[in-house]
Amino acid sequence: NLSPFSHKVFRVIPQNEEQVEIISALASRMQVDFWQPDSVTQVKPNMKVDFQVEADKSFEVESLLAQNKMEYRVLIDNLRTAMEAQFDSKVRTTGHSYEKYNRWETIAAWTADIAAENPDLVSRSVIGETYEGRQMYLLKVGKSGTNKKAIFMDCGFHAREWISPAFCQWFVKEAVETYGKDSVMTNILDRLDFYILPVLNIDGYVYTWTNDRMWRKTRSRNAGSVCIGTDLNRNFDAGWCTIGASDNPCDCTYCGRAPESEKETKALADFIREHLSTIKAYFTIHSYSQLLLFPYSYTYKYPSNFKELNSIAGTAAKQLASLYNTEYTYGPGAETIYPAAGGSDDWAFDQGIKYSFTFELRDTGRYGFLLPESQIKATCEETVLAVKYLANYVLEHLY
Repeated sequence: NLSPFSHKVFRVIPQNEEQVEIISALASRMQVDFWQPDSVTQVKPNMKVDFQVEADKSFEVESLLAQNKMEYRVLIDNLRTAMEAQFDSKVRTTGHSYEKYNRWETIAAWTADIAAENPDLVSRSVIGETYEGRQMYLLKVGKSGTNKKAIFMDCGFHAREWISPAFCQWFVKEAVETYGKDSVMTNILDRLDFYILPVLNIDGYVYTWTNDRMWRKTRSRNAGSVCIGTDLNRNFDAGWCTIGASDNPCDCTYCGRAPESEKETKALADFIREHLSTIKAYFTIHSYSQLLLFPYSYTYKYPSNFKELNSIAGTAAKQLASLYNTEYTYGPGAETIYPAAGGSDDWAFDQGIKYSFTFELRDTGRYGFLLPESQIKATCEETVLAVKYLANYVLEHLY
């Protein structure tokens, strides 16, 4: 387990297969935590590869890279310092804040409060419980009406991606604050419901606050292994464990012992299956890389509505960039970044949800998973523009 004392984060861009091999060799010699891509098996030439190693190993890493004439840079010189620097919000409150990273207890209390304060717009339910027995809260946001279609949006699949739950909270705030003032938001909420899961991997999220900031997976035990946890975004029944996922419980892309083996995966999948007739779009929020992805990730083949998805992703990316010029790359997952099986977006799409998107929020690696709180507001504001555009599109193309 990597405890984050003065770890370093490197970026290397391997120029050829030979250099890819060197990165693989490095990973087999020491414990390397890959930030981007998710695992060493996904590394390919000309790809940005960000990884974290313990400080006392960094000399070995640097000399190996130098020996092989590989260019690299140190993205984060001291992880501990970067972790402390995250908490740079000017907001001085011990309670909930939309411009701070909130602990799970604070988020859980917020879900109750936001529903109580906005009874005509927000309701809260429980869709299951986590491995460690925490309740999984779901917010339904929208004006009550009959036969309404819905969009499902989740945050916090991967524990260390803190900006993700921050966005789900921000979006709910935006919905309740601008309903009745902003015509687009009002129209969307009058005619559609949003099902919002503020944190899926609650146990993992709690663990990133208490034990290991860089934890990614769930906290479930794996039979016959000392290694803990499954990658929830490899645990869905979509090309499960075929590519870009690991069957080794010690890997951070472990696919689990079977599809939906994790309680969290099953709760989410069950809810969507029960509401398939109403859910017309699925948005899942991750970080980092500034990407807007759509199916497929478990195969290089294109979805049947590829042209439509590609076109709306492009427009959504333009909408997002219109505020702070933040550039997003968009496209089908496998081709745009790397193949990865068992993801929720592919699964939702294969369930018949035509509009299925994965967001990878800020940044592109300067801070990686440690995006400072001072960037929460801007990140959320620009992302809301893309989500509103997509929601409005779905509304006008109901099927």
